[in-house]
Amino acid sequence: MSSDRRHCLLLLSLIVVSLTAVHGRLSLDYYSKTCPDFPNILLSTVTSKQLSTPTTAAALLRLFLHDCLPGSCDSSVLLSPERSSDINLSLPGDAFDLIFRLKSSLEISCPSVVSCSDIIVASAHHLLVILGGPHFPLYLGRKDSFSPFPISPDTLPLPDMTVSEVIALFGKRGFSVREMVALSGAHTVGFSHCSSLAKDIYNFSSSAATDPRYNARFAEGLRSACRNYKKDPTLAVFNDIMTPGKFDNEYFKNLERGLGVLGTDRGMAGDERTKGFVEMYAKDQDLWFKDFGNAMLKVSLMGIKAGRAGEIRRRCDVSN
Repeated sequence: MSSDRRHCLLLLSLIVVSLTAVHGRLSLDYYSKTCPDFPNILLSTVTSKQLSTPTTAAALLRLFLHDCLPGSCDSSVLLSPERSSDINLSLPGDAFDLIFRLKSSLEISCPSVVSCSDIIVASAHHLLVILGGPHFPLYLGRKDSFSPFPISPDTLPLPDMTVSEVIALFGKRGFSVREMVALSGAHTVGFSHCSSLAKDIYNFSSSAATDPRYNARFAEGLRSACRNYKKDPTLAVFNDIMTPGKFDNEYFKNLERGLGVLGTDRGMAGDERTKGFVEMYAKDQDLWFKDFGNAMLKVSLMGIKAGRAGEIRRRCDVSN
């Protein structure tokens, strides 16, 4: 055996040992004996919901990130007061509806076996694939938290944050700049409420009503689409105006054209720390898919609760 191959095998074994040590009881076939119907119930329910409500996938991806990024994939986001915190109030109801549908069906098939945490991660995984996005290994066996997570202003990225603030936020959680940019590509699906970009298109600064980083015609279109946002807070625009229902790298191409909806998106296209990755992903969708899948796996394994560190909730919105 060559020294290079021995080195690769050693690295692989170390990765496996590390996963086992850190994530305890997680595995790729965790429910094969305790809830064999889990894959079928998951696939049928997720597919049905997405077909009836096409915005579900983007909503669930946001729910997944809002649950995991604060520090742990433990379904704490489903508990009050975390669910009703300011930063989570805009989470679409379709995501919660899907989780509760799945939990209800699974409780009939295998009571008190499948955690709400695993339901969130597995749903995000399946919906990503349905939209044409990349796979990532689906490790299962998480337990649910006993209580909500205390949310603070710097817990999750906000539309008005600077690139430096977003880099710092992800850095505290162990993510590189490259991983942060890759994950930001999730904005290739979904929408943003007009209230999130109102300042950028109506009152940007004392010298400019609109952020000059916008494509001028695009900014005009946003102002027109959002003109009644004060009277109708539900008004929203697609994050990717080219292919809003498809998971592809058009989002990164849009950033290069001045078509980034949110301030954090436009900032990445011009910042020297992130611009190279934006350009790289705009040119190579396969590379972005690879990086995005790896980053999603990393997010899905954050702060795992296993054994007595958590519980299997009988209802996802209330601890036992």
